[in-house]
Amino acid sequence: MPMIDTPSQDIADLIARCALRDRAAFRVLYERTSAKLFGVTLRILKDRSEAEEALQEVFVKVWQRADRYVAGTTSPISWLVAVARNHSLDILRARRPPSDDIDVALEIPDAGPSPERATQDSQERRQIETCLGTLDPERADAVRGAYLDGYSYEELATRYTVPLNTMRTWLRRSLIKLKDCLSA
Repeated sequence: MPMIDTPSQDIADLIARCALRDRAAFRVLYERTSAKLFGVTLRILKDRSEAEEALQEVFVKVWQRADRYVAGTTSPISWLVAVARNHSLDILRARRPPSDDIDVALEIPDAGPSPERATQDSQERRQIETCLGTLDPERADAVRGAYLDGYSYEELATRYTVPLNTMRTWLRRSLIKLKDCLSA
C-alpha cells in the first residue's frame, strides 16, 4: 500500500527541499504557511505593516535555517510558528529603550514632599477635618462634594433636594465658618 503524504509531511518535505536551496519548494512553503505565520506576527506585534515586514524577515530566516529543522522532533508548523514567534518577540524587545544605569536613578530628585512639608500637610488636614466637624453634617458633606469631589452646585442641590440658591448660601456660609475656624 503506498504511503499518503499528510499536510504536515508535505510541509516537512518542503522545509527539507528549502535546505537544499529549492526555490520552487520555498515558494510553495510560503503559499501554504504565510497566512498562519502572518497571524502569529500580527497577534504579537499588533501592527499590520510591522507584521508584514516581520513575516518577510521570518521567511528569510526559514530559507537560511531550513537545514536546522529536524523532522520528527517537532511538527514542521510548530517549528515555523516558533521562528515567527521568536522573531516577533525580538522586534518587541528591540522597541524597548535600553535601561539606564542605576546610578542615574540616584540623581533623579524625589517629587514627593519633604518630611517637614508632609508633617505640615498632615497637621493642616487634621485642622481642616476638625473645622469641618464643627459644621452641620449635610453642609460639611456639601463642602467636601463641591471642593474635594468636584460636584457642581446644581448636582449638590439635586442631591440634597434644595434649591440652587440655597446650596450656594450653604456653601458660602460654610466657607466663612471654615475660614474663621482655621484662622482662630
